[in-house]
Amino acid sequence: MKKIIALISAAALGTPALAGPYVNVENNAGFSGSNFNGHVTDFHLGYESGNEVGSYYVQAGPSIFSPDGGVEETKLTGKIGGSIKATERLSVYGELAATFDDVNDYGTKVGVKYSF
Repeated sequence: MKKIIALISAAALGTPALAGPYVNVENNAGFSGSNFNGHVTDFHLGYESGNEVGSYYVQAGPSIFSPDGGVEETKLTGKIGGSIKATERLSVYGELAATFDDVNDYGTKVGVKYSF
C-alpha cells in the first residue's frame, strides 16, 4: 500500500513530461447485433499532465445523447482518469465517467496494459 501511495504522489508531484489543456470530441455508438441503438457525442474541454511514473486527465462538457428513433438530449458529462507505470512494460489505468441529470449515471474502467 505504501508503494502505491508513493507512486501516486510521484506521479502528481513529479516534473511534467506533458501537460496542458485540450479539446476532446468523441462519438460512441451502440449496437445490439445488427440493430443500431443510438450514439452519444461528447464535446469536452480537459486538462492532462504526467511524468515518467504516470499521468492523469480530467475533462467535462456537454454531450448529445441521440437514441435511435428517440429525442436527442444534451447533458453535462465528465471523466477523470489516469495511469501509473508499474514496470517498464506494464501500466495500470483507470477512469471514472459521470453523466449529470435528474439521476446521475456513473461508469468505471480499470485495466492493465502490457507493451511488447
